[in-house]
Amino acid sequence: MTPTPTPALVELADVHMVYKARSGGLFRRDHVYALTGADLSVAPGETLGVVGESGCGKSTLAKVLVGLEKPTAGMVRFRGQDLWSMPHAARRAAIGSSTGMVFQDPSTALNRRLPIRQVLRDPLDVHRVGTPRQREERIRELLDLVGLPASVADLLPGQVSGGQRQRVAVARALALQPRLLIADEPTSALDVSVRAQILNLLLDLKRQLNLAMVFVSHDIQTVRRMSDRVVTMYLGRIVEQAPAEAVPDQTRHPYTRALFSATPGLLFPIDPIPLAGPVPSATRPPSGCPFRTRCWKADDRCAREMPASQTDTVVRPDDHLFRCHHPIRDDATDLELTSQAQENA
Repeated sequence: MTPTPTPALVELADVHMVYKARSGGLFRRDHVYALTGADLSVAPGETLGVVGESGCGKSTLAKVLVGLEKPTAGMVRFRGQDLWSMPHAARRAAIGSSTGMVFQDPSTALNRRLPIRQVLRDPLDVHRVGTPRQREERIRELLDLVGLPASVADLLPGQVSGGQRQRVAVARALALQPRLLIADEPTSALDVSVRAQILNLLLDLKRQLNLAMVFVSHDIQTVRRMSDRVVTMYLGRIVEQAPAEAVPDQTRHPYTRALFSATPGLLFPIDPIPLAGPVPSATRPPSGCPFRTRCWKADDRCAREMPASQTDTVVRPDDHLFRCHHPIRDDATDLELTSQAQENA
């Protein structure tokens, strides 16, 4: 008997996020296309990595997933329910108690005027969890969970190190025992010496608490290590979704290959694939494929047509999707084109 698929914890269906931005005069407004046609799901216990250059829509995607941003169009389903058709109080209770978010910079994410005890207690007070004594006990549990001594509770965020502040931010995100944790560039503001500690903490907590996690980063090497599945974004669009074990050798989109080659690791040496030219403006995205202006495989068709979503039959087809007219197949022609792109840099 075929096992029944596990229902998704959160799903996006054709989600668009468009912002208005003043440009070129007092009364003129441009539109910023931060997300376009996003289709995505996160299963219970899964870690989904989201990677791409700055400005590609990663943080917007994360905020939409946890209900911090209402999409301009499309549907967000949380545990099978349309999130934005729910009454405000029901949506606030569902999202607040079931999701947590760790932001990029703990120095700005934590109220520096409040002692750490109050920082951790605030979510418990807002959602009226337990008695005052039980809330104090939960604060001790949270500090222990992230490897901090109980004495830290009496300190202000500015009195502890950056790594300790991020541990406090992780503890606050876990205060209400969420099922989904969003980590938005959680180590980019930290010293190199403590980044590995925070990444290992997140991995340990995921296994210990059976958390679903969305890990957002511009560093594809770190995303690969942290994730079960990797999503590549470019100019507000999801251009590839692949199992982590398929990255980089079996990814099909040229942008994913180029992105991975830009941050080579010792275990996976790869010749860098340069990308010519700047990222196009999100207010005036190119016609057809958004990546075509920087892609070494682009042709007239890429300028005319947006690529349809394709599946890969080599790597688990249900998990590997990409949008490209000329996907990389690692045959002789592809290897020659890639080599030429590297030589012409």
